[in-house]
Amino acid sequence: MIINSPIDLELTQISGQTSQPAWKKVNDSYSEVILVNNEPVIFDVKQSDEFLDFNYAGDISQKDAISCLNHVYDLNFDLNKFYKYLSNHAELAEMSEFCNGLRLFLAPNPFECVISSICSANNSIKRWTKSISDIKQKWGCEYNGFYTFPDISTLQKVFLDDDEEYGLTDADDICKCKNNLKECGVGYRAPYIRKATELFTLEIDLSEIPKMSYDEAFETIIKVPGVGPKVADCILLYGFNFREAFPSDVWIKRIVSYLYFDGADISVSKVREFGMEEFGNNAGYVQLYMFHYARKSGLMDKLK
Repeated sequence: MIINSPIDLELTQISGQTSQPAWKKVNDSYSEVILVNNEPVIFDVKQSDEFLDFNYAGDISQKDAISCLNHVYDLNFDLNKFYKYLSNHAELAEMSEFCNGLRLFLAPNPFECVISSICSANNSIKRWTKSISDIKQKWGCEYNGFYTFPDISTLQKVFLDDDEEYGLTDADDICKCKNNLKECGVGYRAPYIRKATELFTLEIDLSEIPKMSYDEAFETIIKVPGVGPKVADCILLYGFNFREAFPSDVWIKRIVSYLYFDGADISVSKVREFGMEEFGNNAGYVQLYMFHYARKSGLMDKLK
């Protein structure tokens, strides 16, 4: 079935957004299992001209399947209107040419986005996506070769490392202890992940985040250990669809400085503040397009 909303599926999948790892690619299709109304549904999506073509297997209606994909790929967002917005700003005008069809890749599971975003800090896309995939395979539920992300209570019980696993089980050899977070390559982030599960069990209700103002949501999420301003904004943008978020790191700082401040050395926090004020509800999309424009146009090499 075709959803008539333009998208570049591959670019959206590989763009490194911390909502989730890219879906499993086989030939020209991307597939994943998503819980829709608590029912496991396996989606298979592919590019059809400029649109998304999909099939699904699961006990839900076609309407619910379309609604799910509209959310994950942000297909209700009017890209043409956004491109008009870009064209009216000289600094942004070229971006739609280099990033045409790129959309937000939103999380069907906000908790997965939180853990993905924590794992992405000071990490490569390849490494954090492998960590999340490993966590899913170890402790998620399996459906025809696909795995859901484990829920909060399940992940809370997972051992941090081989030392803890060895000390709390009857394992006779520490080298056999593979059922722990560090075995998934999360490194120093393992205690952050455990603390996050504790906070979301005892103090923070993730289902309340979308009901908050951006400022309230930001102050809530940044309480999680391992979550700084950039990671918090990634969580709010990709996990909860707060479009005024403008995730800012050293690369976005360099790009914004080049485009707007004649290369002046300004702080990351000032860049974040500038992006939110300058772009408003388009901030999340502008940040996404800025980064990939810089990468694909050669600007990033110039700014190294």
